Amino acid sequence: MVQKIIAIYGKGGIGKSSTASNVAAACAESGYKVMIIGCDPKSDSSITLLGGKRIPTVLDTLREKKNIKKEDVVFEGFGGVLCTEVGGPEPGVGCAGRGIIVAIETLKKIYPEFMDNDLIIYDVPGDVVCGGFVAPIKKGFVNEVYVLTSGEYMPLYAANNICRGFSKIGMKLGGVICNSRNAFLERELAEEFANKIGSKLIGYIPKDPIVQNCERDGFSVLENAPDSEIAEIYRKLAKEIMENSDSVNPTPLSDDELRNLSKKYAADE
Repeated sequence: MVQKIIAIYGKGGIGKSSTASNVAAACAESGYKVMIIGCDPKSDSSITLLGGKRIPTVLDTLREKKNIKKEDVVFEGFGGVLCTEVGGPEPGVGCAGRGIIVAIETLKKIYPEFMDNDLIIYDVPGDVVCGGFVAPIKKGFVNEVYVLTSGEYMPLYAANNICRGFSKIGMKLGGVICNSRNAFLERELAEEFANKIGSKLIGYIPKDPIVQNCERDGFSVLENAPDSEIAEIYRKLAKEIMENSDSVNPTPLSDDELRNLSKKYAADE
C-alpha cells in the first residue's frame, strides 16, 4: 500500500477540521494507522477525536520547556488516531507558517516513527496564497492535497484560488470534496468545477445536523453516530482517498470562467 500524506485546504469555515477528523476516524476504523496534525492556531483539528478535550500544542510546549518528549504533544484519540496540534505564535508576533515548520521538525526529532503511519493528515488553515500555510507542501511533508468547497460562490472562488497556488508550485491535486451547504444544484456545480480544473469530485458530504450535534458533544460522527447515513458517507470518502491514485496538476479557471460557471447553476429568482 502506498503511504498517504495529505493536506486538506479550503476557505475558512468550510468544514476542513470536521472532514479531516471524520476521515481520520473512518480510516482508523478500517485498520489503518492514522495521524492527524492540526496546523490551525485555534488548535481544534483533533478535538472531536479526543472527546472534546484540547491538547497541549507543540509551539506552546516548546515555549514552556526546551526538551519535550513525544508524550507531551502526541495523544491517542478515537480508534487509535494519533493527534498533534501545532499551535500558533505569540499573538501579534511571528508567523504561523514558520511555526508549522518548527513543529514538524520537532516531531521528527522526538517521534521519528510518525512518518511510518499509513495516513497522515495535515489540516491546514487559510489559503495557499499565504506562503506560510503552504509550508507543509514546500518542505516536502505532503504528497497529495485535497481542496474542500461547497456550491456557494465564495468557497468556490477560494478553492479555485488555492488550485492556482498549487499549479504555481507544482503540487498535485487528489480531488475536490464538496461539503454541502444545500446550495441549488450544488453537487452538479462542484462536479463540473472539478472537471473543468482537470480533477474530479472525490466526495460529496450532504448537510446533516448529526455532524454539528456530534461536534457540539465533542465527538466525531464515526464515534457518536456510527450507524448513521452520514457516517457511511465519511467511510466512503475515506476509502476513495486511500485508494486514489489519480492526482493531477490543476488548471484553475479565470475569474470570468468561474463566475459564469456559478451563474449557470444559479437558482431562478
